[in-house]
Amino acid sequence: MKRYYITDRNAAGGFRPLLEIIRDQLHMAVDYIQIREKDLSARELFEFSLAVLEVRHEMKIRPLTKILLSTRADVALAIGADGVHLPADAPQQTLPGLLVARSCHTIEEVRAARADFVVFSPIFQGHNNTPGIGLDQLKLACRAGKPVFALGGVTWDNAEQCMAAGAEGIAGIRLFQDPTL
Repeated sequence: MKRYYITDRNAAGGFRPLLEIIRDQLHMAVDYIQIREKDLSARELFEFSLAVLEVRHEMKIRPLTKILLSTRADVALAIGADGVHLPADAPQQTLPGLLVARSCHTIEEVRAARADFVVFSPIFQGHNNTPGIGLDQLKLACRAGKPVFALGGVTWDNAEQCMAAGAEGIAGIRLFQDPTL
């Protein structure tokens, strides 16, 4: 089961605690880390992302956990990140030299996505009571020809259901930042 960690420094308690969580996830060989700090300026995102890459380099993680930045292909290219995570409504373009992940919420979005893989959500009802689209929709998404990561209300208890539906892996924020899940 591949694991895709999406960061949230506010929920983590700030930059320093988030870097420690990232260090822990790197140590546990998570497959992807999406730096999803959308409110940062380009300069702040650049500096924080460089710090993350430095932590990964210091730890000499093999195989390397892939680091993706939310929406900022320019910053990802500038720092040498592995890829970018784009919303479904972003222009459908290829970005040479970068892995591309896309958020998708419908089967049509999954089919249309020009991406190396998609993050499909919400599968289960989330902590904010957003209704989930369910495992049947996840199964259909997984048959659309792209690797799919299940997101939204995913816990360690229901992760195997996502895998049985055909998911490449699981994705989450709280799933990786909150050890009680």
